[in-house]
Amino acid sequence: MDVCLSSEQQTGRLQEAPCSPDGCLEPAEGAPQEDGTGGPPGDSNKIEPSLRSLQKFVPTDYASYTQEHYMFAGTKIVIQESIESYGAVVWPGATALCQYLEEHTEELNLQDAKILEIGAGPGLVSIVASILGAQVTATDLPDVLGNLQYNLLKNTLKRAAHLPEVRELVWGESLEQHFPKSTFYYDYVLASDVVYHHYFLDKLLATMAYLCQPGTVLLWANKFRFSTDYEFLDKFKQVFDTTLVAEFPESSVKVFKGILKWD
Repeated sequence: MDVCLSSEQQTGRLQEAPCSPDGCLEPAEGAPQEDGTGGPPGDSNKIEPSLRSLQKFVPTDYASYTQEHYMFAGTKIVIQESIESYGAVVWPGATALCQYLEEHTEELNLQDAKILEIGAGPGLVSIVASILGAQVTATDLPDVLGNLQYNLLKNTLKRAAHLPEVRELVWGESLEQHFPKSTFYYDYVLASDVVYHHYFLDKLLATMAYLCQPGTVLLWANKFRFSTDYEFLDKFKQVFDTTLVAEFPESSVKVFKGILKWD
């Protein structure tokens, strides 16, 4: 996987130097305190139960956390990142997808839309979708959920109409058990830079297909790096009616809309 882009290269990122997790961060109104709760210290009894239910993941103890700044939907977003994990870095596909959502909010009818993000990583896409009014479920592997939850709460408390949900999702495993179709329906499934040189592409495609029901739109943004990326795209087109809806030549990112094909 390619290295993390500099501030100048990433669309939507503010030109500010990164800071340590404990310093020079201007928290959002209602941002979590050290105990993970929102609001002023001593106000923990007023935290809504739905918020408390989300505070169950502990960020992995990486040594190199930095604070990166982005601007989307007219909002300054601060993301805690670490180059020690692919799942703790904002990749180019995420910023491209955020830009696409921001520019097509009304067309996509994101207000109150039910959205699930696959491979949410540090959470930038889910944060932007939440600020734009959607009801978001952000998913990823267990080891990145703590940092994902931290970033979501830090940036959406008192900024979003719907508090995002964080759920574990291992591609291709126990899907019916954890996301039964009778209970879970999504207007949109979002994914960014989930395709790169790894061995779970078939499970990823199966998961994408499983999460889509009649009416679900899948938006997939990806930086195309390897021949395997294009091979996945060919398989994707066999499963989804596929439309290229945006392209970012400067970062080699393409955004596709997929509608699951039905027999």
